[in-house]
Amino acid sequence: MPNMLELRNIGHLFDHPEAVAWGPDGRAYAGGEAGQLYRFGLDGGPLEDVARVPGGFLLGLAHDADGNTYACDDKAPAVHRITPDGRVSVYANGNAAQKMRVPNYPVFDDAGNLYVSDSGNWGASDGWIWKVAPGGSATIWDRQANGFTNGMCLSADGRHLYVAESSPPLISRIEILADGSAGKREILVELPRQVPDGLALDVSGNLYISLYNPNIIYRLTPAGQLEALYDDWEQLMLVAPTNIAFGGPDMKTLIIASLCGWSVHVARLETPGLRLRYPKLKG
Repeated sequence: MPNMLELRNIGHLFDHPEAVAWGPDGRAYAGGEAGQLYRFGLDGGPLEDVARVPGGFLLGLAHDADGNTYACDDKAPAVHRITPDGRVSVYANGNAAQKMRVPNYPVFDDAGNLYVSDSGNWGASDGWIWKVAPGGSATIWDRQANGFTNGMCLSADGRHLYVAESSPPLISRIEILADGSAGKREILVELPRQVPDGLALDVSGNLYISLYNPNIIYRLTPAGQLEALYDDWEQLMLVAPTNIAFGGPDMKTLIIASLCGWSVHVARLETPGLRLRYPKLKG
């Protein structure tokens, strides 16, 4: 079966990018394995090296309304706050009882709470999700989605958090109750002998899933049908795709990072992606 996506290489060299994100400034962002934060356009414009976290390896990224980047770092485990002009500070690294171990992916809600997956140890089912209140106070929010807790995204109504659990491989979602606490975890699809990593939703409720291994981009429909949009079994374009994000003026461009390569790819889709929350934070 032919691939349903037409991929295009952005054309820049990235240092093993794990993360991609679409910022409120209309630019794309990516991370590097030496702590780099990159900023770039989708039209082949220049690649900017915004900042470098010393000794860091940037994983997932999120943004606030002022364009600050919140970057997960698994080398000095923390979520860093990086200003548009490149100043770096620690936003959250856990609390007095428990420090972050493998902060992997951050997601903002409308109120400015930042959900952060903490993967734990591979195969040990000891991952969890932090909830970081505006200002950086962190508590462990959920321990149900514990299978090497990885990429996440928030539903359009803000009532469910979708989670990629890489080991054992499955996609789950957790209800966010009216009081903000974690409700029941629901398994949406199991992916045996595969490694799901990144997630993104479109406006129709389709869930896009990138697989670190094998090199596949899936779409899971609201009815539960799993479709392979791109299967790069030869690794001609995608090399361990990790984070994915929708971007572009019409939000119809899917941006794909390849951790084990040096490139970021994009693909056009008919249905726009769900716009992310960019909360206004104090301070």
